[in-house]
Amino acid sequence: MKEYVALSLETHLFFGRIMKEHSLFLLVGFPTKEQEFIQRADCFRKEFEDGLRKTVQLANGIVSKEVLNSGEIVTEFTQKAECRTRDLTGVPIDVEITEQEEQLCARNGVIMINKEIISQIRMLNRRMLNSLNGLISFKEEVLRDVTKCRLYTTNYPLLIEHILREAKMYRQLILELEKSGRISMCDLRNLEIFWNQIMMEHAQFIQGLLDPTECELIEKADEFAKDYCHLLEEAREQERKVMNTLMATILQTTKQYQQFKTAGAQGITDCKIRSVILPLLADHVLREANHYLRILNYAQKGRN
Repeated sequence: MKEYVALSLETHLFFGRIMKEHSLFLLVGFPTKEQEFIQRADCFRKEFEDGLRKTVQLANGIVSKEVLNSGEIVTEFTQKAECRTRDLTGVPIDVEITEQEEQLCARNGVIMINKEIISQIRMLNRRMLNSLNGLISFKEEVLRDVTKCRLYTTNYPLLIEHILREAKMYRQLILELEKSGRISMCDLRNLEIFWNQIMMEHAQFIQGLLDPTECELIEKADEFAKDYCHLLEEAREQERKVMNTLMATILQTTKQYQQFKTAGAQGITDCKIRSVILPLLADHVLREANHYLRILNYAQKGRN
Protein backbone atom coordinates (compact mmCIF):
# COMPACT_ATOMS: atom_id res chain seq x y z
CA MET A 1 0.00 0.00 0.00
CA LYS A 2 2.98 2.33 0.48
CA GLU A 3 3.80 1.93 -3.23
CA TYR A 4 0.14 2.48 -4.13
CA VAL A 5 -0.03 5.73 -2.15
CA ALA A 6 3.32 7.13 -3.39
CA LEU A 7 2.78 6.21 -7.05
CA SER A 8 -0.77 7.59 -7.04
CA LEU A 9 0.44 10.95 -5.74
CA GLU A 10 3.43 11.07 -8.12
CA THR A 11 1.17 10.26 -11.07
CA HIS A 12 -1.32 13.01 -10.17
CA LEU A 13 1.42 15.57 -9.51
CA PHE A 14 2.66 15.11 -13.06
CA PHE A 15 -0.43 14.23 -15.11
CA GLY A 16 -2.94 16.28 -13.07
CA ARG A 17 -1.04 19.44 -13.96
CA ILE A 18 -0.74 18.30 -17.58
CA MET A 19 -4.54 17.83 -17.82
CA LYS A 20 -5.17 21.20 -16.17
CA GLU A 21 -3.02 22.83 -18.83
CA HIS A 22 -4.58 20.83 -21.68
CA SER A 23 -7.92 22.27 -20.59
CA LEU A 24 -6.44 25.77 -20.62
CA PHE A 25 -4.92 25.29 -24.09
CA LEU A 26 -8.28 24.10 -25.43
CA LEU A 27 -10.06 26.98 -23.69
CA VAL A 28 -7.93 29.76 -25.21
CA GLY A 29 -8.02 28.13 -28.65
CA PHE A 30 -11.79 28.48 -29.13
CA PRO A 31 -13.26 31.60 -30.79
CA THR A 32 -15.50 33.87 -28.73
CA LYS A 33 -18.70 32.52 -30.33
CA GLU A 34 -18.07 29.03 -28.89
CA GLN A 35 -19.08 29.97 -25.36
CA GLU A 36 -20.32 26.47 -24.51
CA PHE A 37 -16.97 24.88 -25.43
CA ILE A 38 -15.11 27.64 -23.58
CA GLN A 39 -17.15 27.11 -20.42
CA ARG A 40 -16.78 23.33 -20.54
CA ALA A 41 -13.01 23.57 -21.01
CA ASP A 42 -12.83 26.01 -18.10
CA CYS A 43 -14.79 23.61 -15.88
CA PHE A 44 -12.25 20.86 -16.58
CA ARG A 45 -9.42 23.32 -15.90
CA LYS A 46 -10.92 24.09 -12.49
CA GLU A 47 -11.55 20.41 -11.72
CA PHE A 48 -7.96 19.41 -12.38
CA GLU A 49 -6.65 22.47 -10.56
CA ASP A 50 -8.68 21.47 -7.50
CA GLY A 51 -7.46 17.87 -7.84
CA LEU A 52 -3.85 19.00 -8.12
CA ARG A 53 -4.27 21.24 -5.06
CA LYS A 54 -5.53 18.24 -3.05
CA THR A 55 -2.67 16.09 -4.34
CA VAL A 56 -0.09 18.61 -3.17
CA GLN A 57 -1.70 18.71 0.29
CA LEU A 58 -1.28 14.92 0.59
CA ALA A 59 2.12 14.56 -1.08
CA ASN A 60 4.52 16.14 1.40
CA GLY A 61 6.98 13.61 2.79
CA ILE A 62 5.58 10.78 0.65
CA VAL A 63 6.76 11.25 -2.94
CA SER A 64 10.27 10.27 -4.02
CA LYS A 65 13.28 12.55 -4.29
CA GLU A 66 13.79 11.34 -7.89
CA VAL A 67 10.36 12.66 -8.93
CA LEU A 68 10.70 15.98 -7.09
CA ASN A 69 14.17 16.59 -8.53
CA SER A 70 13.33 15.49 -12.08
CA GLY A 71 11.77 18.76 -13.25
CA GLU A 72 8.57 16.97 -14.27
CA ILE A 73 6.45 18.51 -11.49
CA VAL A 74 7.69 22.10 -11.80
CA THR A 75 10.69 23.72 -13.47
CA GLU A 76 12.56 26.93 -12.78
CA PHE A 77 10.30 28.58 -15.38
CA THR A 78 6.87 27.27 -14.30
CA GLN A 79 5.78 30.06 -11.98
CA LYS A 80 6.86 32.85 -14.34
CA ALA A 81 5.29 31.02 -17.31
CA GLU A 82 2.01 30.74 -15.40
CA CYS A 83 2.01 34.44 -14.51
CA ARG A 84 2.78 35.51 -18.08
CA THR A 85 0.16 33.14 -19.52
CA ARG A 86 -2.43 34.42 -17.03
CA ASP A 87 -1.65 38.00 -18.04
CA LEU A 88 -1.74 37.23 -21.77
CA THR A 89 -4.97 35.17 -21.79
CA GLY A 90 -6.94 36.46 -18.82
CA VAL A 91 -7.44 32.89 -17.59
CA PRO A 92 -6.93 32.68 -13.80
CA ILE A 93 -4.11 30.36 -12.69
CA ASP A 94 -3.48 29.47 -9.06
CA VAL A 95 0.25 30.09 -8.79
CA GLU A 96 0.17 29.18 -5.09
CA ILE A 97 -0.06 25.51 -6.09
CA THR A 98 3.29 25.86 -7.87
CA GLU A 99 4.79 27.58 -4.83
CA GLN A 100 3.59 24.73 -2.61
CA GLU A 101 5.02 22.14 -5.01
CA GLU A 102 8.39 23.86 -4.92
CA GLN A 103 8.38 23.44 -1.14
CA LEU A 104 7.44 19.74 -1.10
CA CYS A 105 9.75 17.46 0.88
CA ALA A 106 10.65 14.01 -0.41
CA ARG A 107 10.18 10.93 1.74
CA ASN A 108 13.09 10.15 3.99
CA GLY A 109 13.27 6.45 4.78
CA VAL A 110 10.10 4.47 5.50
CA ILE A 111 6.82 6.34 5.06
CA MET A 112 4.02 5.75 7.55
CA ILE A 113 0.75 4.75 5.90
CA ASN A 114 -2.55 4.40 7.75
CA LYS A 115 -6.15 3.63 6.78
CA GLU A 116 -7.04 7.31 6.58
CA ILE A 117 -4.38 8.20 3.99
CA ILE A 118 -5.23 5.08 1.95
CA SER A 119 -8.89 6.11 1.98
CA GLN A 120 -7.98 9.66 0.90
CA ILE A 121 -5.86 8.31 -1.99
CA ARG A 122 -8.68 6.04 -3.15
CA MET A 123 -11.05 9.01 -3.13
CA LEU A 124 -8.50 11.15 -5.00
CA ASN A 125 -7.98 8.45 -7.63
CA ARG A 126 -11.73 8.11 -8.17
CA ARG A 127 -12.09 11.88 -8.33
CA MET A 128 -9.31 12.30 -10.90
CA LEU A 129 -10.58 9.33 -12.91
CA ASN A 130 -14.06 10.80 -13.05
CA SER A 131 -12.71 14.17 -14.24
CA LEU A 132 -10.45 12.38 -16.70
CA ASN A 133 -13.27 10.37 -18.26
CA GLY A 134 -15.17 13.60 -18.81
CA LEU A 135 -12.15 15.36 -20.31
CA ILE A 136 -11.44 12.44 -22.65
CA SER A 137 -15.03 12.54 -23.93
CA PHE A 138 -14.76 16.31 -24.37
CA LYS A 139 -11.50 16.03 -26.33
CA GLU A 140 -13.03 13.34 -28.54
CA GLU A 141 -16.02 15.61 -29.22
CA VAL A 142 -13.77 18.56 -30.05
CA LEU A 143 -11.63 16.43 -32.37
CA ARG A 144 -14.71 15.04 -34.12
CA ASP A 145 -16.21 18.49 -34.68
CA VAL A 146 -12.90 20.01 -35.83
CA THR A 147 -12.17 17.25 -38.35
CA LYS A 148 -15.74 17.56 -39.72
CA CYS A 149 -15.31 21.34 -40.02
CA ARG A 150 -18.10 22.06 -37.54
CA LEU A 151 -15.78 23.78 -35.07
CA TYR A 152 -12.84 26.17 -35.38
CA THR A 153 -9.91 26.23 -32.98
CA THR A 154 -6.36 27.52 -33.16
CA ASN A 155 -5.18 24.08 -32.00
CA TYR A 156 -4.03 21.63 -34.66
CA PRO A 157 -6.17 18.47 -35.04
CA LEU A 158 -2.95 16.52 -34.39
CA LEU A 159 -2.45 18.43 -31.14
CA ILE A 160 -5.96 17.43 -30.02
CA GLU A 161 -5.16 13.79 -30.88
CA HIS A 162 -1.88 14.21 -29.01
CA ILE A 163 -3.45 15.46 -25.77
CA LEU A 164 -6.14 12.79 -26.08
CA ARG A 165 -3.46 10.07 -26.14
CA GLU A 166 -1.84 11.54 -23.03
CA ALA A 167 -5.18 11.60 -21.21
CA LYS A 168 -5.78 7.95 -22.07
CA MET A 169 -2.30 7.04 -20.80
CA TYR A 170 -3.10 8.83 -17.53
CA ARG A 171 -6.37 6.90 -17.24
CA GLN A 172 -4.57 3.63 -17.92
CA LEU A 173 -2.12 4.35 -15.08
CA ILE A 174 -4.89 5.17 -12.58
CA LEU A 175 -6.83 2.02 -13.50
CA GLU A 176 -3.67 -0.06 -13.10
CA LEU A 177 -3.04 1.48 -9.67
CA GLU A 178 -6.58 0.73 -8.57
CA LYS A 179 -6.40 -2.82 -9.90
CA SER A 180 -2.98 -3.94 -8.68
CA GLY A 181 -1.72 -1.16 -6.41
CA ARG A 182 1.30 -0.52 -8.61
CA ILE A 183 2.43 0.58 -12.08
CA SER A 184 4.13 -2.10 -14.13
CA MET A 185 7.35 -1.12 -15.90
CA CYS A 186 7.58 -4.48 -17.68
CA ASP A 187 6.38 -3.24 -21.06
CA LEU A 188 9.07 -0.61 -21.49
CA ARG A 189 9.12 -1.05 -25.26
CA ASN A 190 5.55 0.25 -25.65
CA LEU A 191 6.22 2.99 -23.11
CA GLU A 192 9.24 4.14 -25.14
CA ILE A 193 7.19 4.04 -28.35
CA PHE A 194 4.48 6.14 -26.67
CA TRP A 195 6.87 8.83 -25.43
CA ASN A 196 8.96 8.85 -28.61
CA GLN A 197 5.79 9.69 -30.51
CA ILE A 198 4.92 12.40 -27.98
CA MET A 199 8.42 13.90 -28.34
CA MET A 200 8.23 13.74 -32.15
CA GLU A 201 4.89 15.55 -32.19
CA HIS A 202 6.19 18.22 -29.81
CA ALA A 203 8.89 18.99 -32.36
CA GLN A 204 6.31 19.13 -35.16
CA PHE A 205 4.13 21.54 -33.16
CA ILE A 206 7.10 23.72 -32.26
CA GLN A 207 7.98 24.04 -35.97
CA GLY A 208 4.48 25.21 -36.77
CA LEU A 209 4.17 27.65 -33.87
CA LEU A 210 7.51 29.44 -34.22
CA ASP A 211 7.61 32.66 -36.21
CA PRO A 212 8.88 32.02 -39.77
CA THR A 213 11.87 34.27 -39.03
CA GLU A 214 13.15 31.82 -36.36
CA CYS A 215 14.85 29.77 -39.08
CA GLU A 216 17.53 28.17 -36.89
CA LEU A 217 15.05 27.01 -34.24
CA ILE A 218 12.64 25.70 -36.88
CA GLU A 219 15.46 23.73 -38.49
CA LYS A 220 16.52 22.30 -35.11
CA ALA A 221 12.95 21.30 -34.27
CA ASP A 222 12.69 19.60 -37.66
CA GLU A 223 15.85 17.60 -36.90
CA PHE A 224 14.38 16.38 -33.62
CA ALA A 225 11.12 15.44 -35.33
CA LYS A 226 13.05 13.35 -37.86
CA ASP A 227 15.22 11.79 -35.12
CA TYR A 228 12.20 10.62 -33.13
CA CYS A 229 10.43 9.48 -36.28
CA HIS A 230 13.47 7.29 -37.03
CA LEU A 231 13.57 6.01 -33.43
CA LEU A 232 9.87 5.14 -33.64
CA GLU A 233 10.40 3.13 -36.81
CA GLU A 234 13.36 1.27 -35.28
CA ALA A 235 11.55 0.53 -32.03
CA ARG A 236 8.53 -0.90 -33.84
CA GLU A 237 10.70 -3.15 -35.98
CA GLN A 238 13.05 -4.46 -33.31
CA GLU A 239 12.47 -7.25 -30.82
CA ARG A 240 12.47 -6.50 -27.09
CA LYS A 241 15.98 -7.92 -26.57
CA VAL A 242 17.41 -5.59 -29.22
CA MET A 243 15.82 -2.54 -27.56
CA ASN A 244 18.84 -2.40 -25.23
CA THR A 245 21.03 -1.26 -28.13
CA LEU A 246 18.51 1.45 -29.02
CA MET A 247 18.21 2.74 -25.45
CA ALA A 248 21.49 4.68 -25.53
CA THR A 249 20.41 6.52 -28.68
CA ILE A 250 16.96 7.35 -27.26
CA LEU A 251 18.49 8.60 -24.02
CA GLN A 252 21.09 10.76 -25.76
CA THR A 253 18.52 12.24 -28.16
CA THR A 254 16.13 13.02 -25.32
CA LYS A 255 18.87 14.70 -23.26
CA GLN A 256 19.69 16.95 -26.22
CA TYR A 257 15.99 17.60 -26.80
CA GLN A 258 15.52 18.50 -23.14
CA GLN A 259 18.30 21.09 -23.48
CA PHE A 260 16.61 22.51 -26.59
CA LYS A 261 13.28 22.73 -24.75
CA THR A 262 14.93 24.34 -21.71
CA ALA A 263 16.40 27.08 -23.92
CA GLY A 264 13.02 27.43 -25.63
CA ALA A 265 11.09 27.72 -22.36
CA GLN A 266 13.47 30.40 -21.13
CA GLY A 267 13.44 32.29 -24.44
CA ILE A 268 9.66 32.26 -24.79
CA THR A 269 9.01 33.12 -21.13
CA ASP A 270 11.48 36.02 -21.37
CA CYS A 271 10.01 37.15 -24.73
CA LYS A 272 13.30 36.53 -26.54
CA ILE A 273 11.83 34.12 -29.15
CA ARG A 274 9.25 35.13 -31.74
CA SER A 275 6.35 32.65 -31.77
CA VAL A 276 2.67 32.07 -31.02
CA ILE A 277 3.65 29.63 -28.26
CA LEU A 278 2.19 30.41 -24.84
CA PRO A 279 4.89 30.52 -22.13
CA LEU A 280 3.04 27.81 -20.22
CA LEU A 281 3.01 25.55 -23.29
CA ALA A 282 6.79 25.89 -23.58
CA ASP A 283 7.17 24.88 -19.92
CA HIS A 284 4.59 22.12 -20.37
CA VAL A 285 6.55 20.30 -23.11
CA LEU A 286 9.77 20.72 -21.10
CA ARG A 287 8.19 18.98 -18.11
CA GLU A 288 7.11 16.11 -20.33
CA ALA A 289 10.68 15.71 -21.63
CA ASN A 290 11.92 15.70 -18.02
CA HIS A 291 9.37 13.02 -17.14
CA TYR A 292 10.49 10.85 -20.08
CA LEU A 293 14.14 11.28 -19.10
CA ARG A 294 13.39 9.99 -15.62
CA ILE A 295 11.67 6.92 -17.11
CA LEU A 296 14.62 6.31 -19.45
CA ASN A 297 17.17 6.65 -16.65
CA TYR A 298 15.16 4.24 -14.50
CA ALA A 299 14.94 1.77 -17.37
CA GLN A 300 18.64 2.01 -18.12
CA LYS A 301 19.52 1.22 -14.48
CA GLY A 302 17.26 -1.81 -14.64
CA ARG A 303 18.91 -3.07 -17.80
CA ASN A 304 22.50 -2.62 -16.57
